[in-house]
Amino acid sequence: MIEVAKLSKSFFVHRKDPGFWGSVRSLVSREKVEKAAVNAVEFNVGEGEIVGLVGANGAGKTTLVKMLAGIVHPTSGDATVLGFRPWERDNRFRRQIALIMGQKAQLWWDLPAEDCFLLLREIYQIPESQFRASLDYLSGVLDVRDQLNIQIRRLSLGERMKMELMASLLHTPRVVFLDEPTIGLDLTAQRAIRDFILDYRVEHRPAMILTSHYMEDIERLCERILIMREGEIVYDGALRDVVERYARTKIVTAHLRKTGENVCADEQLAELGDVLECNEHLVRIKVPRTGVADAAATVLGRFPVADLSIEDEDVGSIVERIMQSKERMP
Repeated sequence: MIEVAKLSKSFFVHRKDPGFWGSVRSLVSREKVEKAAVNAVEFNVGEGEIVGLVGANGAGKTTLVKMLAGIVHPTSGDATVLGFRPWERDNRFRRQIALIMGQKAQLWWDLPAEDCFLLLREIYQIPESQFRASLDYLSGVLDVRDQLNIQIRRLSLGERMKMELMASLLHTPRVVFLDEPTIGLDLTAQRAIRDFILDYRVEHRPAMILTSHYMEDIERLCERILIMREGEIVYDGALRDVVERYARTKIVTAHLRKTGENVCADEQLAELGDVLECNEHLVRIKVPRTGVADAAATVLGRFPVADLSIEDEDVGSIVERIMQSKERMP
């Protein structure tokens, strides 16, 4: 449904010389410098797939999404979404996509949500029966039926985000771009949005691209991720493979029976790995993946262990390390 071939986007920015005289010179003559926001990226997204797009600020995620949604014209390369070139802005294409941006609102501030939806029905030319069915389904799943006739400005941030989702999905798009959909929301609202996206994917099977700085969004929603660094995609693959391939350590946690013994004084603890926490009730050690079995056996043999658990390294830490690396991941 989405096919991207060596897609690039460059911008010209003015280089400013430092200092007072540099500022004066820039008033008369400015040097333009070409900056690559997206550099020859290639990937495909199929029907029913949610792909996570991960990267630091300025990595090119939003620029890439805007190109695929038809808002920004690329400098070079090609892409097709549902068989259309997005930047040609064919109405047949625009009726089949949705772009949801957590930092930009599309609803009218002083109108109730239901009035906004009626305007969107006219814009998208949605048949009355389809519109009513979609409105009933979305408002029920998102649990906002009681808020449909309240002005948008009087709703909470979480309720407004739910209305934004409804507005973007009323026409049942086949491709959905989600750019930071949970930004600024509390934990309850974030969880509700994630659950809704998963349910909607099962019900309608659109192709989805999700950008987020919340790793919980990525872990909960995406089986596959694209990691962007300085405009390039440096990793394209399964999220679980990131952990298996790039996680260097594991966390061994031992809950101890109370015996009065000072386990933290044991010199062998430090030899196992980095001691993250130690007291009479708990010992947490970060150990190399290759030494997990030996570390667990040592802890069980030397200390009064009531319960033992072994956890993988946090996914967010692994992805952050990849983003900061200068090498391209295989």
